[in-house]
Amino acid sequence: MRFRIIAVVFAMLFAAAPAVAQDLKVTEKILPNGLKVLLKEEHKAPVITFQIWYKVGSRNEQLGKTGASHVLEHMMFKGTKKYGPKQFSRIVMRNGGNDNAFTSKNYTAYFQNFASDRIGISLDLESDRMRNLLFDAKEFLSEREVVKEERRMRYEDDPVSTMVEQMMAVAFIAHPYQWPVIGWMADLDNLTREDLERHYRTYYAPNNATIVVAGDFDTKTLLPRIEKAFGRIPRGPAIPKVGAVEPKQLGERRVAIKRKAELPAVFIGYKTPNVQHADSAALEVLAGVLSSGRSSRLYRSLVYEKQLALYAEGEYDGITQDPNLFYLYAGIMPGKTSEEVEQALYGTIDLLKNEPVTADELQKVKNQIEAGFIMGQDSVFYQAMLLGKYETVASWRLLGNYLDGIRAVSAADIQRVAREYFSEENRTVGILVPLKK
Repeated sequence: MRFRIIAVVFAMLFAAAPAVAQDLKVTEKILPNGLKVLLKEEHKAPVITFQIWYKVGSRNEQLGKTGASHVLEHMMFKGTKKYGPKQFSRIVMRNGGNDNAFTSKNYTAYFQNFASDRIGISLDLESDRMRNLLFDAKEFLSEREVVKEERRMRYEDDPVSTMVEQMMAVAFIAHPYQWPVIGWMADLDNLTREDLERHYRTYYAPNNATIVVAGDFDTKTLLPRIEKAFGRIPRGPAIPKVGAVEPKQLGERRVAIKRKAELPAVFIGYKTPNVQHADSAALEVLAGVLSSGRSSRLYRSLVYEKQLALYAEGEYDGITQDPNLFYLYAGIMPGKTSEEVEQALYGTIDLLKNEPVTADELQKVKNQIEAGFIMGQDSVFYQAMLLGKYETVASWRLLGNYLDGIRAVSAADIQRVAREYFSEENRTVGILVPLKK
């Protein structure tokens, strides 16, 4: 009963919301060296998050040298002349903060979370390693082995991850989304210290980076401090453009992976546009219709009613530099076949193509998306993450129209994008075929 009351309240709030772009209250400044700075004050608590986003990920690599961006992320913690190996995180921890980093196909980002009076530590540490990173030969070889072991554990020893990796390699024949962020094992073996330093000198420059700070600070005080710490770093060379364009897919592609595994699995990927496309909001709502909780269509049909699958979900992530895949996937119930589950997944899609979603179902999903977005604003880290993601792949200003885009999606839009993108010739299918252990 309590959940129902909350849902009704959100429905009333969102239904009454005017169609006006959200004021994000972000201050933007581009320094003379090309560094972009985004500042968002939030004074609810005396905390701050400092993030720096570099516009480089696995899409900026070349076959034969894949994994360079991820290995470089590891090397960024191996020291400068000013701060030795492993000192970065120790300094952060000694000051009551935490830090981490991540690499994707489209970006590499580093962050620290502190009490707001410690922001100077981030300014000192990050400005130092933007230009002064050491590439000690022993540290490089050691870290390369760490990444190779990470690949073995997360991918090669995980049959589902192996299958998805192979599926992506089949889905994209020309675009660098075809290879994994962590890189192929042979390419990791081929990476040299010189390769990594060249990657660093090319992409880790002010004109290829965005600083995002959110939390309890005063913009008029913080901005001059950022300018002082980073403004003297010289602009880097022109950033090489990724010229690869994936050609239109002309027919279904399939891959079956045989690995030691407990149960089979089915993954289906459809090529779909990214956040800059007008269909992005409809695709996000469609993903919610398919897989937002146990009452969603995939779970209700394949897991609860037909009892074909242990899990069944869908996923659309449009915050990418280039068009990517919309996933449907399911883990197959013992005694059932991959053929049965695959056809059941198509049946769920066909129903969306042929019959519009009900008004109640559509509103429920839209409410869930909007509630998640609004509740996420309580976290300064989440706010900064969204700004960093959007700015790195497109523009942070798109966030101002995000809620309006979700609210505007109609049942006809859902039906239209399902018909437009979920076609046989636009899909790639991956099947995990278990081998007996």
